[in-house]
Amino acid sequence: MIGDDGLDGLVLGQGDATGEAYLSVQQTALALRDRGIVLAVSSKNDDEVARKPFRLHPDMLLTEEHFAIFQANWDDKASNIAAIAEELSLGLDAMVFLDDNPVERGLVRRMLPQVEVPELPDDPAYYARTLLATGYFEAVSFSPEDRQRADFYRDNARRIALRRQAGDLDSYLASLEMRIAFAPFDDVNRARIAQLINKSNQYNLTTRRYTESEVKEVQQDPDCFTLQVRLSDTFGDNGMISVVICRRRGEDLEVDTWVMSCRVLNRKVEVAVLMELIDHARTEGVRRILGRYIPTERNALVRLLVTRQIDLLM
Repeated sequence: MIGDDGLDGLVLGQGDATGEAYLSVQQTALALRDRGIVLAVSSKNDDEVARKPFRLHPDMLLTEEHFAIFQANWDDKASNIAAIAEELSLGLDAMVFLDDNPVERGLVRRMLPQVEVPELPDDPAYYARTLLATGYFEAVSFSPEDRQRADFYRDNARRIALRRQAGDLDSYLASLEMRIAFAPFDDVNRARIAQLINKSNQYNLTTRRYTESEVKEVQQDPDCFTLQVRLSDTFGDNGMISVVICRRRGEDLEVDTWVMSCRVLNRKVEVAVLMELIDHARTEGVRRILGRYIPTERNALVRLLVTRQIDLLM
């Protein structure tokens, strides 16, 4: 431990079996990050002490830049993991906790049963192999934006930090200098569109799911109006963050699907999307925009945000 052993006492790197084992864990973490897995630190230590190896150790592969959140304090790790999940807008069931201390593993299992906690062997040489053997990180598809996901979440954590400094929400949003872009569905982004529809649970009006082939059918349907929404700001490109499918029913426009990434919640993006729908409806002579909200265990915030949108427009 860095707090007890100091920087020189850390065993890490080539030429030592234990050092090579911990190096393998870092290599595995970097490989997972390259696949879009978001990394975070929960350390029981003083913040400056915990960061020192990532800044100064010559054999450390991971740096502070690789982590979306670096949390070091003297709170219990279960509480810190819950705080990390909330700050990243991720469900606890999306978290995997890797720790070589069986006491810490037991605490997190008891307090946060939704979090996956692999049981590690005594020999650190098997840590990386054990982590990968769990199957937690298997995926049936992989898009170019998946590769950027870790950076998206890291940048989002920086936005949250900026928001705390800015004071009021409007000042914070203005400081981001957000730029939003709307486009209809296309062939190039079809895989990402289907992925966003199928993975979004929090901001999802109906939780309808579509395969890529079904997305193609929607794209080619003359009675369907589609939107893929991208967002960028001073911290970088957020990528595709929202998808909308509307169907024309006579003089009405029915919102079939509206999903949005949890990364951009509370940034008034939903208001901009709604205004784009209204502009389209006016252009096409639509009398009403109809939407249906189907509540689930995970999309309760939709009711709050949609109500807020209506209040802003009235």
